[in-house]
Amino acid sequence: MMRRRTTLLTSCTALALALGATACGGGPVSAGGGDKALSGQTVTVAGVWSGSEQKNFQKVLDAFTEKTGAKTQFVSTGDNVSTVVGSKIEGGNAPDVVMVPQVGVLQQFAKKGWLKPLSGTAQQTIDADYAPVWRTYGSVDGTLYGLYFKAAHKSTVWYSPDALTQAGVKPPKTYNELLKAGHTVSDSGLAAFAVAGQDGWTLTDWFENIYLSQAGPEKYDALATHKLKWTDSSVVKALTTLGKLFKDKQLIAGGQKGALNTDFPGSVEKAFGPKPEAGMVYEGDFVAGVAHDQYGKTIGKDANFFPFPAVDGGTAPVVSGGDAAVVLKDAKNAKAGMKLLEYLATPEAAAVWAKAGGFLSPNKKLDLAQYGDDVTRATAKSLVGAGDSVRFDMSDQAPAAFGGTKGVGEWKLLQDFLRDPSDPKGTAAKLEAAAAKAYQD
Repeated sequence: MMRRRTTLLTSCTALALALGATACGGGPVSAGGGDKALSGQTVTVAGVWSGSEQKNFQKVLDAFTEKTGAKTQFVSTGDNVSTVVGSKIEGGNAPDVVMVPQVGVLQQFAKKGWLKPLSGTAQQTIDADYAPVWRTYGSVDGTLYGLYFKAAHKSTVWYSPDALTQAGVKPPKTYNELLKAGHTVSDSGLAAFAVAGQDGWTLTDWFENIYLSQAGPEKYDALATHKLKWTDSSVVKALTTLGKLFKDKQLIAGGQKGALNTDFPGSVEKAFGPKPEAGMVYEGDFVAGVAHDQYGKTIGKDANFFPFPAVDGGTAPVVSGGDAAVVLKDAKNAKAGMKLLEYLATPEAAAVWAKAGGFLSPNKKLDLAQYGDDVTRATAKSLVGAGDSVRFDMSDQAPAAFGGTKGVGEWKLLQDFLRDPSDPKGTAAKLEAAAAKAYQD
């Protein structure tokens, strides 16, 4: 299932990254052994994952069982994790651990008093093995509640090497070069980009990457917490930059109307399906999974990525999403649940899913050799190497009424902007009105 989230270095880890192999000794420890201290206990875990993601996470849970003796039970909540978990708490049937897919939801849970602070052991591991930014996103009012186990890298532009080679185009380094390369691709017979305008969340990702690079991380943080208004000139400038792409019918497969009728899986199909209509599609690292699983593309050969390029002389952006593990206060087995979090914080746990594919870890101690292919290794290296400059998906940090609900707020207003990008200032005013209502300013 594809979702909108669904994305620092010690000298030792830097060496490991540089060599792309195990450095400074030892890969992950075997999941076997342990004292089976939790035998007879069952840890219930709720999360949004289904399909292959759920199967791969189950491998991690099975390794935890082998190590500790605790059984596990995974409950798939669907995308509306806060409603499902809330009703389970009210019904006296709270899960022990929840994999929370949005910063805003983690903050909501903490403010309702539902969460246990992480144990000292888990905190020590996070402090040692993760960039401080991940602690920030897992904390509410200075207390650490969430461990980011799975991350997404949402600053990757995926392309068909054949399409770019045929057009004589190399991966661009700047946004202006990206648009220029796009025109060259479209002159060769394919549209430059497949844009998934039917899914408003993809449009927020376009905006966030442009804004982070163009306006910088401080303004990004201020806008994400609504300390900066959406009517700020930096927002209007970013919308104007995005509008250059949106209004150029030569660049978008099917034009604006076609984009508004294309969902995320459809955008990947337009780039990598049997009848390609576009040379490139922008979205997170999870594009690779769809291109491979649905269309049989060999990642690195038939489908590859380049980093989202720098805008107006800024730094190339690294926007991330992720799923944070939290322990509920009302859990029947909160102590065993915390042991699971301590395990998930280790490179040993991350290696289990890394080998299975479709996974990135923000844990800088995970040996990159554990990933199954060079492209995933490159994506993981970029995410970990960005350190504290990583910024979490802005719409995932917002109240759901503004940043995460179909047909309203940011999703709808950016769809309207795609339909008619002629008034960036007017769109900024509408975004501010929706944000003020959602944040209750």
